[in-house]
Amino acid sequence: MKMQKIFNTEAPNKSTRIIEGENSGILNWNDIRMPHMYKLYKVLLLNHWIADEIPMSKDAQQFPLLDAEEQRTFKINIGLLAVLDSMQTMFVGDVKRYFTDSSLEAISAIIGQQEVVHNQSYSYVLSSLVSEQEQREIFEYWKHDPVLLERNTFISEIYQEFRDEQTPQTFFKAMVADLILEGIFFYSTFAFFYNLARDQKMIGTSQMISYIQRDENQHCYFFAEVFKQLLADFPELNTPENIQYAYDTIDRAVQLETNWAYYTLKEVRGIDLEELSDYIKYMANRRLKMLGLEKAYEGVDVNCMPWIKPFSDEALNATKSDFFETKSRNYGKTSDDNGFDDL
Repeated sequence: MKMQKIFNTEAPNKSTRIIEGENSGILNWNDIRMPHMYKLYKVLLLNHWIADEIPMSKDAQQFPLLDAEEQRTFKINIGLLAVLDSMQTMFVGDVKRYFTDSSLEAISAIIGQQEVVHNQSYSYVLSSLVSEQEQREIFEYWKHDPVLLERNTFISEIYQEFRDEQTPQTFFKAMVADLILEGIFFYSTFAFFYNLARDQKMIGTSQMISYIQRDENQHCYFFAEVFKQLLADFPELNTPENIQYAYDTIDRAVQLETNWAYYTLKEVRGIDLEELSDYIKYMANRRLKMLGLEKAYEGVDVNCMPWIKPFSDEALNATKSDFFETKSRNYGKTSDDNGFDDL
């Protein structure tokens, strides 16, 4: 795959294809191929936040009072999130280089910056709760735990394939992997933090997680739109084999996320693992719908864990059916343009 030229007087300002296309390199938001991307651009800007704005003093007081299993699970899951967002920061940078559409490249720059903020927020949380030595140990945990390593390697190998060889086919596979990382692989961990919050524990961390979840939902929206446009631009990719690849890869991700939930949350009070398993499938169906595909799992059409909502999307937005027709209630830097896909 070729990279877009920085300055190309022979190409139109409006791109001809999202990859492998022609584009001058000059961005005019009033002349872009996918006009709804301008609205997403504004949403992403309005959602700007930094971790240091979230007070952690109460969490620091509460953390020693959590039971031993809650403390252990808290640290493991913060470590997991740090790994996922570290990978995602690199991946977004890789994808950004090969867009031949200046608007998509611009949005990728914002998404990459938000992933950096997410990653820094995990360091910020841990620095508020544990010693520097323990922070280092937590950030090393992912290298040695076989269950965690398996799920991380599953995604990293697909991302690495695109990094090593950039083709429309590896790009297609990477888009599927992106929806998995940002749209499925976070959700048992989010459930853990929201479960603490409903017992009025670690509220600062939960607030931070809710901002991260909002961002990740919007990133999913972006990459799902890219996926659909990719199939339109490259109809030769829209094959039964590739569509089956998407279903098989997402199904494997559901298995890995469910295994992780049972592995880390089985001793945590307040979480029904059978419900959580159905919730993961429910989220997978939602991601398939975003990709323009039919659902894969029956009997999970409704969120079976509605207690999550007050700590996540409803705490930030009055959710409506349209992606952009929502208004933030709690975060001061948002406006009527703000919103994200409901859970």
